[in-house]
Amino acid sequence: MVIQQEQSLDLMRDVLPIEDIDYVEIYSGNAKQAVFYYCKLFGMKVVAYKGLETGCRDHVSYVLEKGDIRLVITGAFEPDHEIAEFVKKHGDAVKDIALRVHDLEQTYQQAIERGGVAICEPFVEVDELGTVKKAVIGTFGDTVHTLIERSGYTGSFVPGYDSVDEEEPEIDTAIARFDHLAINVEQMDEWVEYYEKVFGFTMIKEFRKEEVSSDSSSLMTKALSNGNHRIKMPIVEPAPGKKKSQVQEFIDYNFGAGVQHVALETDDILKAVENLQKNGIRFLHTPDSYYELLPSRVGEIDESLDELNRLNILVDRDEEGYLLQIFSQPMQDRPTMFFEIIQRKGSNGFGNGNIRALFEAVEREQEKRGNL
Repeated sequence: MVIQQEQSLDLMRDVLPIEDIDYVEIYSGNAKQAVFYYCKLFGMKVVAYKGLETGCRDHVSYVLEKGDIRLVITGAFEPDHEIAEFVKKHGDAVKDIALRVHDLEQTYQQAIERGGVAICEPFVEVDELGTVKKAVIGTFGDTVHTLIERSGYTGSFVPGYDSVDEEEPEIDTAIARFDHLAINVEQMDEWVEYYEKVFGFTMIKEFRKEEVSSDSSSLMTKALSNGNHRIKMPIVEPAPGKKKSQVQEFIDYNFGAGVQHVALETDDILKAVENLQKNGIRFLHTPDSYYELLPSRVGEIDESLDELNRLNILVDRDEEGYLLQIFSQPMQDRPTMFFEIIQRKGSNGFGNGNIRALFEAVEREQEKRGNL
């Protein structure tokens, strides 16, 4: 109750009250296979479906859930459909970061007045289970934000979808909620200003290229958050270096700006990574030398160093506490979108102390691909 009251106060003080990420939608070249992939690897379950059987003639969408995480996987039936055109350009990638709001009309109007790019004005979807209001605002690259007000709706997702009753996966991957989404762009400050002006986000962390680099490449990051801190978005720009940075590689293969990685929070990262690996997710490798230096860098922690080493989990500490994190390899053939698994034990950072280890791990993969 105290937490809910604090969040309510945060929303009251927020310039543009946004409650949370409602869902993340991925456009896919083969939605059915992608759904099997995400369910098998992440232990998600299909809860809703829209397609030919529900009367939708041009595309198909599956709604996947695990804890408070909701993914929508969408594919097109026709090669000239906008979904197919998106996939042709970007590959399987995030199209929509949907934001849940309390008052759609007011939020949309304020965002547009502040310079938001209007894609679709407010509209209403209705069925026997209630009403959902939506509007769409443009953002970086070909990505959008659907604003969604769903108060009182009792269906599994939104009108137009049929509920799907599936059994829970056998292996619990222990992922619980969205933590943050990292965005790769060519001009960081342009999009930082956009989110500050249009959505009322504020900058919570900044990493200059001197702080975020290896011997070969570097990047610059400004991390933003909404008023209640439920939505966090590091916005990343490549910086000049001896070789091509991981951010530039992403932009090259994504053909523009996009979501680089989706970070999923867990309350038990050892269990999560153990079971995700069993399911087939491949994570970046961390050398043993990283763990030899870890005690002097982060001090006493609850977890066994041997277990962290075995599972390739990284640790970072700041003045607020520490966090544990690990990064997957790309989830598709292009070296673009991947996932992060993160557990926070007081820290609200993004693992600044692990940047060098992460850079070196990614660069080893870049070198294998001939892109360094």
